[in-house]
Amino acid sequence: MSDLQVRQEPLRIVPTAVASRPWRTLGGKASLHLVERHARVYRHLWLMLVSGVAEPLFYLLSIGVGIGHLVPTVGGVSYAAYVAPALLATSAMNGAIYDSTFNVFFLIKYAKTYDAALATPMRAQDLALGQVLWALIRSGIYALAFTVVMLAMGLFQSYWAIGVLPAAVLTGFAFAAAGMAATTFMRSWQDFEFVTLVSVPLFLFSATFFPLSVYPPAIAVVVQCTPLYQAVVLIRGLALGAVGPGLLWRVAYLAIMGLAGLYVAGRRVGRLLLT
Repeated sequence: MSDLQVRQEPLRIVPTAVASRPWRTLGGKASLHLVERHARVYRHLWLMLVSGVAEPLFYLLSIGVGIGHLVPTVGGVSYAAYVAPALLATSAMNGAIYDSTFNVFFLIKYAKTYDAALATPMRAQDLALGQVLWALIRSGIYALAFTVVMLAMGLFQSYWAIGVLPAAVLTGFAFAAAGMAATTFMRSWQDFEFVTLVSVPLFLFSATFFPLSVYPPAIAVVVQCTPLYQAVVLIRGLALGAVGPGLLWRVAYLAIMGLAGLYVAGRRVGRLLLT
């Protein structure tokens, strides 16, 4: 034989489809690689991130401040102070949904970014967690900018407002995970009409602009079950100092929603791309 010796070893089958394994985690450190990838891409798309802050800010200035001069106080506070926490919750929701729905669908169906990632040691759960983390970063940027505006306008009524930003981040987590899970069931761009069909009513009818008492009783019951209402009550309570044990229920609701969405998203990504 030649000096080049060929060593043969028994063939070992290494399973790559994590979806076939028992579910053990919601993701790991590998998810940070996807976050890094998105951060590099968005270096050239920073204007898109900045523009997302404008919409809720315009609502605050036009409705909270403009119409607020025509509206008496609500619950003992100015109308602007009443509306602003709800718009902060909406800002966190929008930032999370935009990146966990439209962007995820493009990465799966067209860019094939997830297919390439799964050719590496990354798992489907890592992809789900990484995407949710990135959507959470975008949502957090929106929330931070809006919080700074509220602070500058003097719309916080209590020292409990220090918890407003973490509450907004929790809101972003809940909607980012749920949005990604829902996107894995979508088959075409037309299906995104359902995203608008859900997000717009949530924005308008989650006690955003009016107290829950103005709604008919039947509608009020439905509103109290919606996720954005939980976020609005939580952030408004912290901003205005109306803090009580009932807010813990809002925290639990959003946390469970986020964890459930992350679980479903990881399973669905595995089924779509590994089978």
